[in-house]
Amino acid sequence: MGMFKKTGNASEKETRRNEKVKNIMNEPQVPDGLFQKCEKCGEIIYAEDIIANYYICPNCNNYFRIAPKTRLSMVLDKGSFIEYDVNLPISNPLDFPGYEAKLSHMKSVNNLDEAVITGEGKICGASVSIGAMASTFLMGSMGGVVGEKITRLIEKATEKRQPLILFCCSGGARMQEGIISLMQMAKTSAALKRHSDAGLIYIPILTDPSTGGVVASFAMLGDVILAEPGALIGFAGPRVIEQTIGQKLPEGFQRAEFLLEHGFVDKIVKRSRLKQVLSFLIKTSMNPSYESLYEEEQEETTELNEFL
Repeated sequence: MGMFKKTGNASEKETRRNEKVKNIMNEPQVPDGLFQKCEKCGEIIYAEDIIANYYICPNCNNYFRIAPKTRLSMVLDKGSFIEYDVNLPISNPLDFPGYEAKLSHMKSVNNLDEAVITGEGKICGASVSIGAMASTFLMGSMGGVVGEKITRLIEKATEKRQPLILFCCSGGARMQEGIISLMQMAKTSAALKRHSDAGLIYIPILTDPSTGGVVASFAMLGDVILAEPGALIGFAGPRVIEQTIGQKLPEGFQRAEFLLEHGFVDKIVKRSRLKQVLSFLIKTSMNPSYESLYEEEQEETTELNEFL
């Protein structure tokens, strides 16, 4: 009999509900994306301050991972970028379960057709072929389409006799494509050999993280290899190495500074100076006479002389 007994007055419930809604509405609302948390120091930072500081934490100088289009906008002259090879057809060579659905989701989330964007643009007026990888697209892993886009970029740079620049950021080969993914290492490396034989400069920029098959191929085949401060660079990750050898690794192992000290990279460059450094390297490669370049642009050469 008592199972249908009312537990409270309906009007009282409505009043409490209205009060709760009113309290929520009166609370200060913070728009999404207004603040970001630094993963290194844990500070909550106003997003505009991060953007104004080249996506670097103003408290601890931690470098945030950024989208490929943002990277390109930092170094290319405004409005000069022309994208190559948009929406190449995807495939699932191993019939890996759920792979197509995962790619479709990544495309919609990242507003990219794959883990790399390629094209051409200008740096301080000089035409370049350029590409940038996306860590948010399956951790920048290299599958058949990524390898094909990079290979086509290299071949167009060779054909147009343009300097080549690649922002490398990857977790390595894409396991869903097996041997097809690993074959991209040889394909991109062969294209780079032809670019080098044509007497053209190639500058890879290693960002956090650059690992696996990408590091074992095109990321380490540059004429001048640049890196961002603090970037993780290596083949296997440090945890895998520690578990394999049963030893504790040195402090800062596989970070950009460690690799610079051991001769694996040529220079660590801050984002604020990257466009200037790239412009200098491109102009130097196009003008083999260093003395002539110095006479034409003495101020720039003096400022960047530490790089050489």
